[in-house]
Amino acid sequence: MPEPIVIFDDVSYAYPGTEELALRGVSLEIQAGEYVAILGLNGAGKTTLGLCVNGVIPTMLGGELTGTVTVAGLNVIEYPVREMAKVVGMVFDNPEFQMSQMSVAEEVALGLENAGVPYEDMKRIIPETLELVGLSGYEERSPLGLSGGQQQRLAIAAVLAMKPNILIMDEPTSNLDPIGKQEVFDMAAKLNRERGMTVIVIEHEVEVMARYADRVIVLDKGRVIMNGTPDDIFTRVTELATLNLRVPEAARVATLLAEKDLWQGPVPIRTEPAITAVNELLGATHA
Repeated sequence: MPEPIVIFDDVSYAYPGTEELALRGVSLEIQAGEYVAILGLNGAGKTTLGLCVNGVIPTMLGGELTGTVTVAGLNVIEYPVREMAKVVGMVFDNPEFQMSQMSVAEEVALGLENAGVPYEDMKRIIPETLELVGLSGYEERSPLGLSGGQQQRLAIAAVLAMKPNILIMDEPTSNLDPIGKQEVFDMAAKLNRERGMTVIVIEHEVEVMARYADRVIVLDKGRVIMNGTPDDIFTRVTELATLNLRVPEAARVATLLAEKDLWQGPVPIRTEPAITAVNELLGATHA
């Protein structure tokens, strides 16, 4: 098996001015091309983990980090964030706050300019990247005139223009309507499935995790307490409930039915197989 693209080796971290650990002895590996979802309550350490991957922690934020974070063979402590941006792109929850330019094209160009990309290359990269995220023809539009979903896709485009190996999205749809959410999640899935990009999504949308993720990592108080496939994790309904974490509705309903001896099979975590199973159950009941 090839070397994992992300390796956390016994990583603990405390922000400046505090002795409380935001991460506690985290050890995990992420393979190139995986779609990994990070789940946990607010304060569980999800964003901190993401900021370790792109080197903002500890290079820019300081604090005390022990253990080793290795990304694409690089020890993040040894490289400035501008160098890590060529490997790891990170998109946050409010795209409007990330917009600073007058046009869509200029927004994508900003990171390229900072990286010293020649203008002739930029003329090729910008339209290619906008086409990738479904924003061809929007080059001269104001970013602030876009819908929420379009703004988040633009934020993703600005990251993708740097051609990173890893895309991290930190609660990217928390301020979007359902259509905007679907646009962003479909885009991430497309990048992962069709282009082999490693995608790390920090989210509360468990239905999305169940549908798209290869693996789900659950954090609690800075520790990794679960790490497995969506089927492994989301069928542990009672354990997740004790952590005040949601499970997909399909799993919740099946578990309730099983408690009443009305569900015999495996617990589904996706809507479609759950509907099929319920229809079969109703058919058997009325037979």
